[in-house]
Amino acid sequence: MSLPRAPLNLRSIALTAFLPTLLFSIGEGAIIPLIPLVANDLGATLAIAGVIAAMIMLGELIGDIPSGWVVARIGERNSMIWASVVTIGAIVICLVAPNPLVLGVGIFLIGIATAVFALARHAFMTSYVPLVYRARALSTLGGVFRAGWFVGPFLSAALIHLTGSTQAAFWVFIACCVLAVTMLLVLPDPTRDLAAPSAPTATAASTASGPASPEPAAARGDAASESAAGTEPAASAVPVVADDAEGLFQTIRTHRGVLARLGTGAALVGAMRASRTVMLPLWAVSIGVSAPDTALIIGIAGGIDFVLFYVSGQIMDRFGRIWSAVPSMIGLGLGHVALAFTHDLPSNVGWFIGVAMFLSLANGIGSGLLMTLGADLAPQRHPAPFLGAWRFTADFGSAAAPLAVAGITALASLSIASGIMGAFGLFGAVLLRRYIPRFAPHRPRSRL
Repeated sequence: MSLPRAPLNLRSIALTAFLPTLLFSIGEGAIIPLIPLVANDLGATLAIAGVIAAMIMLGELIGDIPSGWVVARIGERNSMIWASVVTIGAIVICLVAPNPLVLGVGIFLIGIATAVFALARHAFMTSYVPLVYRARALSTLGGVFRAGWFVGPFLSAALIHLTGSTQAAFWVFIACCVLAVTMLLVLPDPTRDLAAPSAPTATAASTASGPASPEPAAARGDAASESAAGTEPAASAVPVVADDAEGLFQTIRTHRGVLARLGTGAALVGAMRASRTVMLPLWAVSIGVSAPDTALIIGIAGGIDFVLFYVSGQIMDRFGRIWSAVPSMIGLGLGHVALAFTHDLPSNVGWFIGVAMFLSLANGIGSGLLMTLGADLAPQRHPAPFLGAWRFTADFGSAAAPLAVAGITALASLSIASGIMGAFGLFGAVLLRRYIPRFAPHRPRSRL
């Protein structure tokens, strides 16, 4: 007779759950700030450099289409292994790229692989983490990604200083992917020894076509309170999907109510984060900041972003998701608006540094927000298809924002692009304020 499986303990699986993610994100963080600079070295204009930088977000969006099916079919660990292998091939394309077009193809493939890797780890955490500390666990996962984006630029800056080539940063990503694959092959698969928390079979079907009714919302609140005492997690706010491999677009149709409303807010969160990621390197190129200095500034800003991940989780678990979401979006919106007025000032470099730090502060307060909301809404038994649809919705904003920045920059200026994105951020705060209480109610708990 087999022994019963144990519930998840984050300390016991920290190495296997987070180390491969940390390695992958270090590599990603090493190249993201430098993509516009590499494109510029290959002869791209500022607007074209913005488009190439957007390819990683566009790749993530396209990668969301098969990612839920892939993860459901081959499992989380195998999905991350193959995503890392594809990433290595894509980086080789970037290294040998003779022109911006080939570089864009390589970056696009990296985005596809990143979507599969990220969904695999998200699905694992959604299935095995009890609701009572879900936000902190997923914020920790978000913090692991941010730790990589913090460390990666410093490694890039050091390599660029030693080699004099911005493309040297891509070798960091190759090394990190090789190490991640090694860890995934050597370390035990945590899903073999863990039991997923049981979940109720009946859920609020009304969210498939419209707003949640008061009855399911109350039920979710009661379940959350019971989970605080160590019982089962709350019911999902979306219908349970019987087929693990349900197609992305069928899943979107099934859950169109929540995705059209709260999903739009999530798309704007993704848009603001992607805009920040692309805007800062483009701004540095525009005002003449060198590549090593750009990597250093963005790396320090990433440190601010990283140290706030657990604070964000505490806020969401104790007071509700809305208290992380709305301040984060307001901060991202105001930061973009402020940046728009600093381009031609004599102290524009100082303003650039200050706004970069402020945007990281705002983004850090929202660490793990989208993953937590997705986990709140996803069916407990088969989360991957819904999480694929949820990530597709959020990544649509992530992909659209850099393209919008590039287009507005080509037609007007980078400053106007920053101001317009800031307005979208403030609008996103309004949407989240309205729809989080409706679709993802959460009762604060005095003791956790």
